[in-house]
Amino acid sequence: MVPQVKDISSLLACAREEQLMEKLVLQLRKDFQSANVFVEIETTVSPGQLRRTLHETVFLLMRDRFNDYLNLLYIIDVSEEQVKRIQSIDTVEISEEVAFLILKREWQKVWLKNRI
Repeated sequence: MVPQVKDISSLLACAREEQLMEKLVLQLRKDFQSANVFVEIETTVSPGQLRRTLHETVFLLMRDRFNDYLNLLYIIDVSEEQVKRIQSIDTVEISEEVAFLILKREWQKVWLKNRI
């Protein structure tokens, strides 16, 4: 079963412990590219920088390119129900929560592929 994580920091720590950080970044880049959202993330990125880059990208998509944002969520397979459960009305906080949902879903994909 995929390890349960409560926030971005614990997810990224888990990815580093399992030595799957590079695969997580590659999966993110692949899915972002499939959604025509181009973001530069090096495979050697630090967890803190990955977190900031993802949060900033999601925020900008929500603010300036909402259709691309929705398409990204669809391609990554983030549950609409999970997004609707976000309790904030502040775009910065919502984008941070959505960034976590994106990372969590991508982590599930990477973790499961590594186990097969």
